[in-house]
Amino acid sequence: MADLVLGGNGEKQIAISASTLNRHGLIAGATGTGKTVSLQVLVEQLSLAGVPVFVPDIKGDLSGLAAAGTPHPKITERVEYIGLNTMPFSAMPVVFWDILEKSGHPLRTTVSEMGPLLLANLLELNETQTGVLYACFTEADERGWMLLDIDDLKSMLSWVAEHAKELKADYGNISSASVGAIKRRLVVLEAQGIEHFLGEPALELADLMRTDMSGRGLVNILDAATLIQQSPRLYSSVLLWLLAELFEDLPEVGDQSKPKLVIFLDEAHLIFDSADKSLIKKIEQVVRLIRSKGVGIIFITQSPLDIPADIAGQLGLKIQHALRAFTARDKKALKAVAESFRENPNFDTKSVLPELGTGEALISNLDENGIPQIVEKTLMSPPHSQIGPIDDQQRQEQIKRSPHGDKYTQRVNRESAHEVLRKRAEQQITAKAPPPKTSKPSRSQSTPRQSTPGKTRRSSSRQSAGEAFIKSVTRAIGSQLGRRIARGILGSIFKR
Repeated sequence: MADLVLGGNGEKQIAISASTLNRHGLIAGATGTGKTVSLQVLVEQLSLAGVPVFVPDIKGDLSGLAAAGTPHPKITERVEYIGLNTMPFSAMPVVFWDILEKSGHPLRTTVSEMGPLLLANLLELNETQTGVLYACFTEADERGWMLLDIDDLKSMLSWVAEHAKELKADYGNISSASVGAIKRRLVVLEAQGIEHFLGEPALELADLMRTDMSGRGLVNILDAATLIQQSPRLYSSVLLWLLAELFEDLPEVGDQSKPKLVIFLDEAHLIFDSADKSLIKKIEQVVRLIRSKGVGIIFITQSPLDIPADIAGQLGLKIQHALRAFTARDKKALKAVAESFRENPNFDTKSVLPELGTGEALISNLDENGIPQIVEKTLMSPPHSQIGPIDDQQRQEQIKRSPHGDKYTQRVNRESAHEVLRKRAEQQITAKAPPPKTSKPSRSQSTPRQSTPGKTRRSSSRQSAGEAFIKSVTRAIGSQLGRRIARGILGSIFKR
């Protein structure tokens, strides 16, 4: 069992066993108290122990994991205080990912894999609109029409609206107003970049759970700085989708000597702020059960109260930095955090919490029998890698050396619901067209007929349903060319 050294207190080193991290954890503390460096240290320790990790980079600082750190007198002082023999500065094996396809491998999934529950939450749909979305998924599945990208979903929504009368017996009333509202929400999300996330080739989970040639776990860094500013709800949905896919696809493995993968969920409050009650219950279910798949989850947030109580109660590792007690809510959080630790007889936890300096933390973890250990006041270890971001040139060089090569670079557009429905509409129009005339038209036939005043020919002023649909689809193709959306999130429990 690999021990991860997190820091020390002048008397002993504070270490945790990697085998306990599938029981999840929390890094919390006020702004500027050292959460990012603690995150970096834990990521490094996991990688060195052969555990792959996935971590979103909110501020850009974590890209420094790809470069070796440099000596500094303060680092030397801290190393000596903690009792570390040496401080080997080294870079970690980093793979960069980026949903917006600018500073890393594109991270994508499909509409089908995302599933209707998470997609409805992302679109902020009401109950009626959510029902329409479920009808789209159900009909597409039953008819074998793949939902891979945004065009597929839009075409499926149009088809459901056209066949509302036929579908009423199964799904109730499907109004054009509900369909229109969903399409308008899709337009908003497209402006926020969702078309980059949804499409193919979709991420293969095995690519996140790899080690390098020396046995170190790959550090998968998602560039989330722009994403979290443009669309916090999309950011949280991406993380939930990843949890869902892992839960659905990975086999049961039970307790192992170390996790197969550890996921860090930074700005965790965004996940729960944007989720309705039904989704939060599903998240709680995933968190409780995913540990049996060998996956650990580390939540990162300012206040532990950001995490729902049913989830907070399942967290084994707690790295708590300083909390400020300026408001009533702060005082409530301070008391709750202090009471959540197993008391140390050498100090008063509630008094120490607001007095912790930058880089100091209270750490508690579970022992091998799942019993909480006594809380320890800890000075966190310095990172092996660079503190702060690398430059763009270093990032591009790292991307070129990626083990995934160009695997995810080129988009793929398979035949799916959009293409199938477009062909059907084209066939309907062709079937209704009159057969071409082979005889030479007479003079009277070639002379245009004069319309009766006040009357208009029906064929020149109205479109058939098929003609209207193909025109709508054609416009969608022209405006959405090259855009993809895909289906896949929160696994079987979220899709069904």
